Amino acid sequence: MKLCRFGEGRLGLVDDGQIRDVTAALDVLPAYRYPLPAFDPLIANLDKVMSRVESIAPSASPMPVSSVTLLSPVANPGKIVCAPVNYQKHLDEVRDDAALHHHNTATMAPIHSAGLFLKATSALVGPGEGIALRKIDRRNDHEVELAVVIGRTANDVAPGDGFKYVAGYAIGLDITIRGPEERSLRKSPDSYAVLGPWLVTADEIPNPGELNLRIAVNGEERQNSNTKYLILGVPELIEYASSFYTLNPGDIIITGTPEGVSPIQPGDVISACIERIGTMEVKVRAAS
Repeated sequence: MKLCRFGEGRLGLVDDGQIRDVTAALDVLPAYRYPLPAFDPLIANLDKVMSRVESIAPSASPMPVSSVTLLSPVANPGKIVCAPVNYQKHLDEVRDDAALHHHNTATMAPIHSAGLFLKATSALVGPGEGIALRKIDRRNDHEVELAVVIGRTANDVAPGDGFKYVAGYAIGLDITIRGPEERSLRKSPDSYAVLGPWLVTADEIPNPGELNLRIAVNGEERQNSNTKYLILGVPELIEYASSFYTLNPGDIIITGTPEGVSPIQPGDVISACIERIGTMEVKVRAAS
């Protein structure tokens, strides 16, 4: 199943280039009062929502995907967990280019030594909201990545069990300001985490370790690779992250980017595609 969020927080079922408004399925969600839970309610109750979606979708009128503004399919992640230099060729290009590493040894270390890092949840947007670049006097780069949405609480996950905790997958764009500062700062401005175009439930992607992914800017291809080249795959990343902190429903893991990262600027149009998920188009502007 492919589920999207659009407009003013509406829920849609995506099918063959059309969206059916199934917002009524959100009625199955429990009501929460302050203090709010540390997880995304929709993802935590995804099975109930999907069951309700199936019952009401046939009577919902379809509309073209192009007619709506797509939001992030996850509204309230507790964490956005990022995997740096998780493709060998990207690690090689970072080490070879001072414009990428800025003599920061942490950015040149392999993932087993560098570890993971967190991106601010306030950076999260959907493709229809676009990217608002800050520090445009410095280099801002695109990075296309497979994004994993956690479906249930995961803590100290055993080797080989990672897939049991996946709700689904999406395309992630990890936008980055180059410079000497820590990664989390340079990657956390508003709109620097794009997730979309929708959530594809895990049953539709039995093998996320062999998906083509690519990105083009203004029609020019910049990155083209396959998730089979990930150093740490999806289950290994879940195992690794959960050994340090609890992962909750709705938490997002973006799995790393392949070689070919390059600058973007206001006015650019990014097209990102991952096999079995789809394609999303994202416009770039300057922050106001």
